[in-house]
Amino acid sequence: MLIKNVKMIFPDSIIPGSVIIQKDKIYKIFLNHTPRYEGESLDGENLYLSPGFIDIHIHGAYGHDTMDATSEGLVEISKALLKHGVTSFLPTTMTCSKEDIRNAIKNVSEVMKNKTTVNNILGVHLEGPFINKNKMGAQNPNYRLDPSVESFKEICEDYEEIIKIVTLAPELEGAKELIKYLNDKGIVASIGHTDAKYEEAMEGIKNGVSHATHLFNAMTPFNHRDPGSVGAILNSNITAECILDGIHIHYASLELALKLKSSDKIILITDAMSACCMKDGKYSLGGQDVIVKDSAARLESGVLAGSVLTLDKAVRNVKNNLNVPLNEIIKLLTINPAKVCGVNRTKGLIKENYDADLILFDEDINIKHTFINGKKTESIS
Repeated sequence: MLIKNVKMIFPDSIIPGSVIIQKDKIYKIFLNHTPRYEGESLDGENLYLSPGFIDIHIHGAYGHDTMDATSEGLVEISKALLKHGVTSFLPTTMTCSKEDIRNAIKNVSEVMKNKTTVNNILGVHLEGPFINKNKMGAQNPNYRLDPSVESFKEICEDYEEIIKIVTLAPELEGAKELIKYLNDKGIVASIGHTDAKYEEAMEGIKNGVSHATHLFNAMTPFNHRDPGSVGAILNSNITAECILDGIHIHYASLELALKLKSSDKIILITDAMSACCMKDGKYSLGGQDVIVKDSAARLESGVLAGSVLTLDKAVRNVKNNLNVPLNEIIKLLTINPAKVCGVNRTKGLIKENYDADLILFDEDINIKHTFINGKKTESIS
């Protein structure tokens, strides 16, 4: 298929042109012109052509949650994400019982093998249970555990190959050993839900932490006399997630993070829960009641409980509130998360021989067409 008359978004530029898709790959890229082509074609009508979005931290949507541990739930979450430009994602678990987390991971594994979702599941993000009791956020304190290789194996054994990220608090006893184990397995150790002081966070990074879960949220804040976990993350070369719903952090906080860490190290996520794409009301997250009102999801205590954000809205929010070029914004949801997941040699770029996971959207970031593995896939309404 030829996709013509589009503005192609590359990491360092936006260039008019066309692409040819063969089978599931980007076969040829044509800058500033359209080739003669005898096969099927799609007129992009001067829309933006972008790599598909990759959400590496997403709990649920459309009334379903990863922790439901049902194939139907993951399929519905997948459909919801497709509508908003997500072509790949990591279903994300919560701090629950070992058995419940293991069942959720097993379900993801089976869905991946059966390829029943419309888009690509790249693996699992294990958020907790190895987190600090003082920074639980919306995680359930009844199931929090100190980090240990033994507990990790009890939860993930037989499924370790699909675990991509583990969020943990590096200051806790046993964290150093677990971080080393994760590194040896090629799994990303991410600092999050942490009460670490600056020095403890830096020690965790030295020991192998390479990523930060929802920067600024559920971690020790920056203070000029005590830089905290936030200071360590900003003063290191690790990657960091941000939730850009206008609720979790101020837009200036993202601007600061981009200036300090560059657009190569920041990743936009949703941290969305089951109420995503649904009406305001009462929902559940990790077995806890959540009230959604005015686009904010909170526990009954008032603590933020994930979000109802979608990644297309995250792009729109950054575009409308910060002076960041569109091509740099798109990096934050494409090649950067692809690198964290270890799929950056096949996904995350408009590049020949890369997977044809592509989206077309307009100036207001409304998704018009989606291609997954070279196949045009219609979004649900």
